[in-house]
Amino acid sequence: MMKKKSISASKASLVLFLCQMISALDVPLDSKLLEELSQPPTITQQSPKDYIVDPRENIVIQCEAKGKPPPSFSWTRNGTHFDIDKDAQVTMKPNSGTLVINIMNGGKAEAYEGVYQCTARNERGAAISNNIVIRPSRSPLWTKEKLEPNHVREGDSLVLHCRPPVGLPPPIIFWMDNAFQRLPQSERVSQGLNGDLYFSNVQPEDTREDYICYARFNHTQTIQQKQPISVKVFSMDSLNDTIAANLSDTDIYGAKPVTERQPILLTPTGSTSTKVELRGNVLLLECIAAGLPTPVIRWIKEGGELPVNRTFFENFKKTLKIIDVSEADSGNYKCIARNMLGSVHHVISVTVKAAPYWITAPRNLVLSPGEDGTLICRANGNPKPNISWFANGVPIAIAPEDPSRKVDGDTIIFSHVQERSSAVYQCNASNEYGYLLSNAFVNVLAEPPRVLTPANKLYQVIADSPALLDCAYFGSPKPEIEWFKGVKGSILRGNEYVFHDNGTLEIPVAQKDSTGTYTCVARNELGKVQNEVRLEVKDPTMIIKQPEYKVIQRYGQVSFECIIRHDSTLLPTVIWLKDNDELPDDERFLVGKDNLTIMNVTDKDDGTYTCIVNTTLDSVSASAVLTVVAAPPTPAIIYARPNPPFDLELTGQLERSVELSWIPGDENNSPIRHFVIEYEDGLHEPGVWHYQTEVPGTQTTVQLKLSPYVNYSFRVIAVNEIGRSQPSEPSEQYLTKSANPDENPSNVQGIGSEPDNLVITWESLKGFQSNGPGLQYKVSWRQKDVDDEWTSVIVANVSKYIVSGTPTFVPYEIKVQALNDLGYAPEPSEVIGHSGEDLPMVAPGNVQVHVINSTLAKVHWDPVPLKTVRGHLQGYKVYYWKVQSLSRRSRRHIEKKILTFRGNKTFGMLPGLEPYSSYKLNVRVVNGKGEGPASPDKVFKTPEGVPSSPSFLKITNPTLDSLTLEWGSPTHPNGVLTSYILKFQPINNTHELGPLVEIRIPANESSLILKNLNYSTRYKFYFNAQTSVGSGSQITEEAVTIMDEAGILRPAVGAGKGYSEILFATSPVMHTVRPTFYKVQPLYPRIRNVTTAAAETYANISWEYEGPDHANFYVEYGVAGSKEDWKKEIVNGSRSFFVLKGLTPGTAYKVRVGAEGLSGFRSSEDVFETGPAMASRQIDIATQGWFIGLMCAVALLILILLIVCFIRRNKGGKYPVKEKEDAHADPEIQPMKEDDGTFGEYSDAEDHKPLKKGSRTPSDRTVKKEDSDDSLVDYGEGVNGQFNEDGSFIGQYSGKKEKEPAEGNESSEAPSPVNAMNSFV
Repeated sequence: MMKKKSISASKASLVLFLCQMISALDVPLDSKLLEELSQPPTITQQSPKDYIVDPRENIVIQCEAKGKPPPSFSWTRNGTHFDIDKDAQVTMKPNSGTLVINIMNGGKAEAYEGVYQCTARNERGAAISNNIVIRPSRSPLWTKEKLEPNHVREGDSLVLHCRPPVGLPPPIIFWMDNAFQRLPQSERVSQGLNGDLYFSNVQPEDTREDYICYARFNHTQTIQQKQPISVKVFSMDSLNDTIAANLSDTDIYGAKPVTERQPILLTPTGSTSTKVELRGNVLLLECIAAGLPTPVIRWIKEGGELPVNRTFFENFKKTLKIIDVSEADSGNYKCIARNMLGSVHHVISVTVKAAPYWITAPRNLVLSPGEDGTLICRANGNPKPNISWFANGVPIAIAPEDPSRKVDGDTIIFSHVQERSSAVYQCNASNEYGYLLSNAFVNVLAEPPRVLTPANKLYQVIADSPALLDCAYFGSPKPEIEWFKGVKGSILRGNEYVFHDNGTLEIPVAQKDSTGTYTCVARNELGKVQNEVRLEVKDPTMIIKQPEYKVIQRYGQVSFECIIRHDSTLLPTVIWLKDNDELPDDERFLVGKDNLTIMNVTDKDDGTYTCIVNTTLDSVSASAVLTVVAAPPTPAIIYARPNPPFDLELTGQLERSVELSWIPGDENNSPIRHFVIEYEDGLHEPGVWHYQTEVPGTQTTVQLKLSPYVNYSFRVIAVNEIGRSQPSEPSEQYLTKSANPDENPSNVQGIGSEPDNLVITWESLKGFQSNGPGLQYKVSWRQKDVDDEWTSVIVANVSKYIVSGTPTFVPYEIKVQALNDLGYAPEPSEVIGHSGEDLPMVAPGNVQVHVINSTLAKVHWDPVPLKTVRGHLQGYKVYYWKVQSLSRRSRRHIEKKILTFRGNKTFGMLPGLEPYSSYKLNVRVVNGKGEGPASPDKVFKTPEGVPSSPSFLKITNPTLDSLTLEWGSPTHPNGVLTSYILKFQPINNTHELGPLVEIRIPANESSLILKNLNYSTRYKFYFNAQTSVGSGSQITEEAVTIMDEAGILRPAVGAGKGYSEILFATSPVMHTVRPTFYKVQPLYPRIRNVTTAAAETYANISWEYEGPDHANFYVEYGVAGSKEDWKKEIVNGSRSFFVLKGLTPGTAYKVRVGAEGLSGFRSSEDVFETGPAMASRQIDIATQGWFIGLMCAVALLILILLIVCFIRRNKGGKYPVKEKEDAHADPEIQPMKEDDGTFGEYSDAEDHKPLKKGSRTPSDRTVKKEDSDDSLVDYGEGVNGQFNEDGSFIGQYSGKKEKEPAEGNESSEAPSPVNAMNSFV
């Protein structure tokens, strides 16, 4: 028995699936499945039961239904068949049951009054609509009557009767004057529910002759007015003056003064009355009293409380309104009218009856042959409704007999059903206040199982978390589901798995070994089907080093770490938050890979910092608090947020405005900048506060604009520099009156979702925009450019309406108008929409291809007729693909390329084609629905092009005079190769290039041996392939022949000693060339190997330069880590060394070398540190007497030695070096020889002898201004020379003592020509 119930429940869920009620099933909607299954008819749309129509417009009675096969429709009128074919004014929409009665072309709406019912029928049953009562609206004229002026004494009560004509529906009553201005109403003067105008007591200002009662008939949009009523109020003072003028002094006269009177009820009369209201409606009770002073009305419920949240007071508390009444609201309601002289009351006995309402409405059943099921129809009401059943629209008592069916009151029991048992059943629940009608079908299906989950679906989860693998299924009878791991694994069982009724397999705690393929099998007695899905279990993301709590002083620097570990297949993203919000947009916040650094911390940086790591499968976070501290501040004025305002008061209440006033709170030492006013709508959004406006801090009153039908409460917030105050206490509530909507829905659109429908959408009005109860929308449409009438329907609580049965892609005029219980919004503007698109029908014709070159073609086509596009023309798509290469004749995987050309373009360019290839293409037109059919494939070929570069060039087997070249053919020959071109030339160390030799090689060769090359010579090779079109791009390579073992130097390049002959292995021809070399610049000038040798206050900088001659160098330096600008020193001449002076001891410096005139390129930076300064004594010895005396003695001794040396010098003659110095003032700037570019040499035979140490340095150990600051390192063969403290060079020019090691690696010999050239390079 339990099993049967479970099956029935699952079938009921399936019906909801078939009815597109997705929330009732755990399986997705499958359109293909729906198309295949038979289904009885279901009414999807119908007109309201009580349908009041405009007699001036066409009558549209809606009836839409769905089913498989599509249902047919028929109608009854007043219980008999309605033959629409016999009435020329009546038509039925195609593929629909909706009737259109043409009134605007001569028909009369009164002739079509009656009760209509629609039947939708197919082979599986018949569904029926409600009884739709059609009545035309009526707005009769006011009956003529003679109205006498009303003469009333001041203080008396008065009732002005309206007595509007009876219309359908009843009119809305309001009072106005001749200027069409609403008459003001108050506790003293108000309009009753019957439309009469009641005066509790009249005042002289009530005198006027234009009290006019208006009746508005919303359905026909007409307004009728009653004749003006005149009221004359006589005051006591004027009456006494009149009497005194007509009586003598001896007469006793005088009208009674205005006397105060206790209340009496004007309506209702008597002490008790009764009221019957229906459940769910609005209960309106009214008490209007006369009296002076004006009485105040109060309401109570005897023996109970007025319902909370459903009770409202209107018309100055003269009307009690209870919404959504129920049987519990029955009882005695007492109204009490009271003034200072007494009170009067009236008791209204309220009885709440109920039209039928559903407890359990029958639901559709889908059963398998032989199964059981039930249809339950339970309704309630007051009085209790009667339940009656129908089968296919016929009372079940006279319907064809079905042995599987048994009726038991409100239940139909089905046992062992068969396919012929399919039918639509109707349940009717009725009492004297109304009826309910519901259709529910029984659909008996026999279907093999289907799995709706996509095959091979991939699921990814994090380890130790649940994994849910779907197996959405369908079948009748309900299939049984089994799960297997792997294709041939055993069935899954046990506590480690959870099997859900919808077929889902749950692995509560997935582990790494849970990864794999899972198979679900669905089987019933009609068949079996299986589906595979895959599961991947990933490692969880973890923060292995979390940010920690930090305390930092103001203006300091702080860093938070967030080091993570994650699955290698997941890509994590790290986000930092401050106080659960984004980081400030401030360059002080530096986000690194694993950390967050805050520079120059301020008080605003105090807070909680959170590191969030997200992947596509999981998210982890960690937080730490940053506390910013500072020295204790000096006592200062305490600033704080202001205190909240208080004593809010509403005055000057009008329909669309009110004045709000308040008293500001304490501003707490910071002036109030402005006040923010917020409001709450207790009617639509209780408890939600909205921004209304704001005013300057000096203002304490504001005039607020209001909307109709809003129950307002206001509160005020004060704002100063510190922040916002707490909100004030709310003001009293003020309910504005209802009115017509001021605006219509926005963003109205009409776009078809299917080829035969039009979906009209709009943005609904907000609650406060409704301006009154009963917000609805009048949706109207008609086909554009066709003489059709507007079709309209009124809907509520939706923002979409679907028009079915439309032609494919035709324009429609659409408008949506808002209305409520008081009337319509202004006439809306029309928008243009289109019904649904369908795929284009025709392919473009006359496709032509013009090949422009080997990689570009132009395609032309004729446009398709717009009528065949069947939608918005978006453009054309050209599909093209390479069939084969004409040079290789080898097919490959076809990769189609697509180019889209927007709009009505009829040609396009196809770029990026491969030369010498065969292509195919076709063209398709595109609209919003998709692509149309393809044109026939068009074949075209591209001509030959130049080839790509050879795939490689290798130079191997170097010997003294030969090199072997090997190469690969081009990756893209782009045609038929005709030959290879090899060019080569020698290069010497000064970047001189020899003559260029060119060789043409047959296309079938792949190697070449070059012979008779010069030994120990570098060659540069240029290699490319050729087709008949031309040469392709070349590749270059360099190689060197090996050096002669005998050590014989080759002739100097450019010396005019000839050039050796070269032999080629592929050709017997001898190529003899005698070249003349020429100078070339290096391809990439550069400065490299910057080295430093630092002392305490100076440093020698040297470097190597490769590039053009005569470069002007400069040296830039600065303190390492400093942001100061670089200091710049110009180097004298083109030397490659320089001495920096005036440095600070014990300081790290950065240095770089640059060259001017060569795009300003520089070397990379180098860092060095000067030596530490010598420690000095605390006592200044320069001020000591003994030190001064010693220095004087030393100075005298030095003077004597200098005199002796001077005398000896004059006697001994000049040193050899002196002669050289006289001839060559500075050896660093000697000219170069013109013939070979080497430096000049001393001609004296003693040049190779060592010079005396220090012969170049003056005796005072300083360097003269005109002397060079540079050392001579670059003129020798080494770079490790020693320096004096002043930077002068010691090495090549210094003598060597036998007991001292050499102070440098320099040779005393003059540099050789080869070394001179090497140094130049």
